Amino acid sequence: MGKGLTKRSENYSEWYNQIVSKADLAESSGVRGCMVIKPYGFAIWEKMQAELDRMFKETGHQNAYFPIFIPKSYFSKEASHVDGFAKECAIVTHYRLKNSEDGEGVVVDPDAKLEEELIVRPTSETIIWDTYRKWIQSYRDLPILVNQWANVVRWEMRTRLFLRTAEFLWQEGHTAHETKDEAMAEAEQMLHVYAKFVENFMAVPVLKGTKTESERFAGALETFCIEALMQDGKALQAGTSHFLGQNFAKAFDVKFATKEGAQEYVWATSWGVSTRLMGALIMTHSDDYGLVLPPKLAPIQVVIVPIYKTPEEFESISNYAIVLVNELKEKGVSVKFDDDDNKRAGWKFAEYEMKGVPIRLAIGPKDIDQGTVELSRRDTPGKEGKQQVSQNGLADVLCRTLDEIQVGLYSRAKEFRAANTTSVDTYEEFKQVLKEKGGFILAHWDGTPETENKIKEETKATIRCELMDTEDEAGVCIYSGNPSARRVVFAIAY
Repeated sequence: MGKGLTKRSENYSEWYNQIVSKADLAESSGVRGCMVIKPYGFAIWEKMQAELDRMFKETGHQNAYFPIFIPKSYFSKEASHVDGFAKECAIVTHYRLKNSEDGEGVVVDPDAKLEEELIVRPTSETIIWDTYRKWIQSYRDLPILVNQWANVVRWEMRTRLFLRTAEFLWQEGHTAHETKDEAMAEAEQMLHVYAKFVENFMAVPVLKGTKTESERFAGALETFCIEALMQDGKALQAGTSHFLGQNFAKAFDVKFATKEGAQEYVWATSWGVSTRLMGALIMTHSDDYGLVLPPKLAPIQVVIVPIYKTPEEFESISNYAIVLVNELKEKGVSVKFDDDDNKRAGWKFAEYEMKGVPIRLAIGPKDIDQGTVELSRRDTPGKEGKQQVSQNGLADVLCRTLDEIQVGLYSRAKEFRAANTTSVDTYEEFKQVLKEKGGFILAHWDGTPETENKIKEETKATIRCELMDTEDEAGVCIYSGNPSARRVVFAIAY
């Protein structure tokens, strides 16, 4: 067991919390429901951010920044949007403090009340579409393809680090288009970008689909999503992309002159992923020894630990290690030579295992004499993951091994998902699988929100998505017995 970790099988929630803490990813802050992302955790997020940003720019998007404060009146302009976020909004009412009369602290200055209260950004559709009204006059101004990296505040009552916090980091894309078809194509394109990133870099397989009406983003006509399955059998929504129609354009009177000279409302999308992806990364791959990171997102891909007793032994090991470090860096590998003599090798082994470093090399004086190193793979803990390898061509071996680990983690997660995806035909079978196995459940649904809500009330399972690119399959709803055209994906979700 890694550094006293609770086993996943004993208490999955506690195991998760311990990994976040012991792997130095994040910690709770002095502000209720908010987190401090520590340097190691932020380094992983930065790698995610850099890759996503590259993918966004490859698809023609540019970054911008909009205010964190949104006038309260903006929210009232789009009815379903305000309904969706009203319970989570933090509101600024005053702009100044003053010393209390008893001298014991500070109080809000009642004379410093804002003329209009401000919402602390839970999402930016309203402030952005107020801005787009100034930017758009003609079809020549379209499309607008903008993304922003930002923090948002949603006043959650029950929080868990990375998965659900009152403040979190994310990106939100907001695009404006001339036609409905262009906007719909954009929303679908960004869903595929998310899926490609999550599968190719996070090594997490996802299902692509659309949300039911009750699960859609507030103000959207269609919400596309990617859903991932965690090791405890629960689903996690990993990213969403929304076709907003003309709802926000009408709410903020954003029109453009067409080629024919007519005035039309603009078509819109929005899309986003957040630091919740860190939670998905932890819960998909990690084990009872600690964090397991896919190499493409690991801040340190290879760590070299010298094992020595004398200064002469250290010098000999160090001379070899420095050459290897430079060779790996030239190949684009992130490598660390841990020559800190204040910590024992055993402590270092446990630390890098907990932090999920994909490859650990241990080098002692005998290894130098024999021209070998001990290579340990993090995806295979214990003796099975250790092997003695030659120093000849080692950099190439390490690069190939990193690729193998990346592919292997994805394959392992996909096999787990397949083993935990079940088709059912009756409500009794549905409830039994949900209780005894969990995972994704494919079942017929009659398409009504009434049935959807009843199932949710009775079992806590929700429809995660209606799968894209699947053929219709006639059947009957597991709950009502009414006709159904296709199966949908149910699960209990985070």
